[in-house]
Amino acid sequence: MNFSDIFKSSFLESVTEFSVIDTVIGMIFALVLGLFIFVIYKKTFSGVMYSSGFAMSLIGLSLVTTLVIMAVTSNVVLSLGMVGALSIVRFRAAIKEPMEIVFLFWALAVGIVIGAGMIPLAVIGSVIIGVILVIFTHKKFSSSPYILIVNCKDEKAEESALNIIKKSVSKYVVKSKTVGENGIEVTAEIRVKDAATSFVNRINEINGVSGATLVTYNGDYMS
Repeated sequence: MNFSDIFKSSFLESVTEFSVIDTVIGMIFALVLGLFIFVIYKKTFSGVMYSSGFAMSLIGLSLVTTLVIMAVTSNVVLSLGMVGALSIVRFRAAIKEPMEIVFLFWALAVGIVIGAGMIPLAVIGSVIIGVILVIFTHKKFSSSPYILIVNCKDEKAEESALNIIKKSVSKYVVKSKTVGENGIEVTAEIRVKDAATSFVNRINEINGVSGATLVTYNGDYMS
């Protein structure tokens, strides 16, 4: 077969054949594994705001990728056109959490592997990935990080508050300090063990402290 044989109708007819049963089976497995990825994402989500639209897109991404790979592997001409079409596509969806990238690539990988006909690999690999994500997401390797904001009227109240913080938490770092006419505002990143937050009540009871606010922190944790 030389280069000119590629464009003969007999060649094109032979590569456009596909099995309806194989297609249905592949799409069913893509749907099942897409639902599995959806459940794992929902179970392991630890961000600020859960996006049901992104979760549903994982299922659709698995199905669409499977369909595309099936088409590419069954038709040489279509595969060449698909390369050109995908080269001009630009995805500009904002990724809010780093783990979202993992789930996107997972859904894409499932679609590619199933579309290539390696269904056992997709099933076994997805089960392993899902178990690992569930285990590591629910296992705490360190104390919980928080941001503590304390409003003090004077320097004496600030020192008393810092002394309580030092004795009550495993680690703390003062992130910012604002001094104004209304007093002093201290913002500290702290590490709390076993979610023990009763020390905030003691800080608020200090004479000269007008308020203490404790919030969870999901930014860059200190080392």
